[in-house]
Amino acid sequence: MRAPDAILPLRAEGLGFRAGGVAVLQDVSFTLAAGPPTLILGPNGAGKSVLLRLLHGLLAPSAGRVAWDGPAPDPRRHQAMVFQRPVLLRRSVLANLRYPLFLAGLDRAEQDARAAEALALVGLEALADRPARRLSGGEQQRLALARAAALRPEVLFLDEPCASLDPAATGAVEQIIQALAARGTKLVMTTHDLAQARRLAGEIAFLHRGRLLEHGPAARFFASPETGEAAAFLRGELIW
Repeated sequence: MRAPDAILPLRAEGLGFRAGGVAVLQDVSFTLAAGPPTLILGPNGAGKSVLLRLLHGLLAPSAGRVAWDGPAPDPRRHQAMVFQRPVLLRRSVLANLRYPLFLAGLDRAEQDARAAEALALVGLEALADRPARRLSGGEQQRLALARAAALRPEVLFLDEPCASLDPAATGAVEQIIQALAARGTKLVMTTHDLAQARRLAGEIAFLHRGRLLEHGPAARFFASPETGEAAAFLRGELIW
């Protein structure tokens, strides 16, 4: 029996998106269920970030639809998104955590409890009173993850969260992602880093020219891709 506040599985049905008369995504269909992280791969311009925004509801599709099949009455309250470049308030680290919890209608005691839990998750307890915009890039991304995690979403979308980070900061972010996945959060993440995809992915969705060419277990994708485009991508070749 599914939890009464569940929103998964998610179904993309014939998704298409056009911008300036150009087809960015075409006829993308798949289902995402609870389980290990799904990583979205593909060359630059494949439509990865657009797909993530369609799934999260930040963009409206030009064709098709996104359907949440769980019984939750408002799927928006059970999902969150973290971007490549975090948008932080001109407030302290702690205030950045409390504000979305306040908007969610939680009382002050619950805000404090969840903020403390999230700070511990990302290792920023000692920086709670520091202005958020004075953090390093890696610390800001960890704060963005903490802010999303504090809302306890069932699904967390991550758009290239490590793209501009050094190896140490990337490792710290990956540890947080793995911890969230272990708690049962469904992670759906774009990345350009194949090594990172191998470390994190339970399944892969591979896009090329706005079309979904492969979707399935990560082990199978990396061992025996089904399409020539995916095989070339894994070999590091330029594909267009």
